[in-house]
Amino acid sequence: MPDKRTHRGPHPEDAKFFAEETWPRLRTATADLSWLLTRGYAGESALKLVGDRYDLARRQRIAVMRSASSDQSLESRRERKAELAELAGQPLEIDGYNLLITVEAALAGGVILRGRDGCYRDLASVHGTFRRVEETFPAIELIGRFLAGLGVGPCVWRLDSPVSNSGRLKGYLLEIAEKYGWDWSVELAANPDQLLIASPEIVATADSVILDRCRRWANLTVPLVDKHIPGVQIVDLRA
Repeated sequence: MPDKRTHRGPHPEDAKFFAEETWPRLRTATADLSWLLTRGYAGESALKLVGDRYDLARRQRIAVMRSASSDQSLESRRERKAELAELAGQPLEIDGYNLLITVEAALAGGVILRGRDGCYRDLASVHGTFRRVEETFPAIELIGRFLAGLGVGPCVWRLDSPVSNSGRLKGYLLEIAEKYGWDWSVELAANPDQLLIASPEIVATADSVILDRCRRWANLTVPLVDKHIPGVQIVDLRA
């Protein structure tokens, strides 16, 4: 079935799955999963154990999985986090889909999770194909203005070439960057995660795999969303 979405907004059942009365249960589930991960339990089996215990729906399990982290990961991420004040005049590598989809979801009124590490994450997915939605251009411009305000640059956006329409997104990014005079380049790669992990530069991402292995990283979505996108539904799953 073709993807006909025009927004990166909430799932029809998110109002029920993430109503405020569910937050204590989801926070406890996130804390329990983090406890298991800290003690070396495999993620998939630990998530099933926790999800079954708290009778979580599939999207709630995804939310808990994306929000949890082991104590070891949490400490390591804190040690390697770059503060916004450090970004001025510095090159930045951007985990393209990770940053853009979250900002699109926030603009569209989708659920935004705050994980144990403090990062914002969304519940959207490109499912192997990127489809431009009404929030795409506003999100790109908002990110660009935010980065320009920080004095960051040059910026390299890294996109997954196996995701269909990545070439089109590259064109959108370069077109908008040229319009505003932003020093951006866009690189497509079969596995951009490995390039971001190996990069000597600061990386903008909330992807847990990259966060646990990259040299340094910056949390852009929290200050960007908090300052520039009012009324976002933040589901804070920190204990």
